[in-house]
Amino acid sequence: MKADKEVRLSWTGSGLVFDGGPTGGPQLVVDGDSATGPSPMDLVLSAVAACMAIDIKVILEKGRVPFDSLDVTARGQRRDEPPRHYRAVQLVFSVTGVPPGSRSKVERAVELSREKYCSVLFSLRRDLDLETVIEGG
Repeated sequence: MKADKEVRLSWTGSGLVFDGGPTGGPQLVVDGDSATGPSPMDLVLSAVAACMAIDIKVILEKGRVPFDSLDVTARGQRRDEPPRHYRAVQLVFSVTGVPPGSRSKVERAVELSREKYCSVLFSLRRDLDLETVIEGG
């Protein structure tokens, strides 16, 4: 397979801890027990949150919508039985410093990320129940 990206992980010899990351890129620690680094499922949740936040920032900037801060909190609900994938994810976006009357542009940016641009989200299961909430203004 011709790959666009490559990630390599190596077991550290301890527990469920692996070191690695993108070839030639920054390295990270992944820990299945979440003791020395985020677990793979923590990373999935973080990846969805980061992907959408990045999309929203870019969309707002292209639309010349100023803002002071953009924070996202991601909450996931996993199945009790294996495979313990996420059944539902809630993303709460807190955007401050948006000019009065521009909330609809923030809402549109969230919608565009969710429906068109977030590559992480489109890499996940289609039956994932994703809820987005926008706070601030």
